[in-house]
Amino acid sequence: MSSQRIAFKVHGTVQGVGFRDYTMKRAVEYGLKGWVKNTDCGRVEGEAQGPEETIQKFLKDINTGPRLAHVVKLENKTLESRDEDVEFALRKTSASVFESL
Repeated sequence: MSSQRIAFKVHGTVQGVGFRDYTMKRAVEYGLKGWVKNTDCGRVEGEAQGPEETIQKFLKDINTGPRLAHVVKLENKTLESRDEDVEFALRKTSASVFESL
């Protein structure tokens, strides 16, 4: 099965509603590698890597989010696969690292 890496950015009511924890839980359940964080501009973003079919399930999950979230838009783009990540991690809130997906 081929591995795929994606960058994702989630817009809407996604901070203060457990969105990062939800994303982390889904990624760990699916065995994905990567990271997730809040951004200073009120979004959630990250990267995920794993089997293409699993990535699609993951994107479907985060497009819905946890119960209190309201996802307005989910952007994603394919990146080159990397071997640097050994697990899925939470990162500290910081400025967005993605210009525009």
